[in-house]
Amino acid sequence: MFFKKKDFGFTKEELNVLLKLNTPKKIQDFLNNEIDMNFEENGETCMSPRRVLRERKGHCMEGAMLAAAALRLQGEKPVVLDLEAVKEDEDHVVTLFKRHEKWGALGKTNHYVLRYREPVYRDIKELVMSFFHEYFLNKNGKKTLRRYSNPVNLSRFDKFNWMTSEKELWMIPDYLAKVKHKGILNRKQIRGLRLVDKIEIEAGKIVDKKDPRLGEMQKSLG
Repeated sequence: MFFKKKDFGFTKEELNVLLKLNTPKKIQDFLNNEIDMNFEENGETCMSPRRVLRERKGHCMEGAMLAAAALRLQGEKPVVLDLEAVKEDEDHVVTLFKRHEKWGALGKTNHYVLRYREPVYRDIKELVMSFFHEYFLNKNGKKTLRRYSNPVNLSRFDKFNWMTSEKELWMIPDYLAKVKHKGILNRKQIRGLRLVDKIEIEAGKIVDKKDPRLGEMQKSLG
């Protein structure tokens, strides 16, 4: 099912930017090259796509919403997915898309991994598992991805004007945290996990920009 194209309250100037992002590749390039990482130096935020465009910065949740809005303007569903890690690490949110019956994902992160996934995965679990080996803590090499949510269509938040609101949109990450999640490992598998190699940890420290709040990145997502 496809949505009828409309502006969803965006201004002409905003549409001039978003409508050019007419493929997943262009959306990911925009997230990588035009949107800086939001380190929330002045307090936590959950900005709408409008605010992300204006501020030219966003974290993973904000980037996922911007990507979802860009897809929606092309007539696609604005669907996101929560990747849940152990408590000592951070969750990550990606935007889902489908091409030729295969799943792909868009993502915003300061690190070199956990970003774009080509639409080559047969189902959502297969897509989720593509993130598993790169989802680890730099401080000890522990692999931390444990569960993933059911896909969430952000149109359920249209009453909050999630694409253009000037308010913080905490109801969206709150909902993602509460929605049903599926486990990817059993206890025996968790006990048997191997720590990543030192060279992988060094690679995991590669970031676009240093977090001004930290001397050294400790968590896998920043």
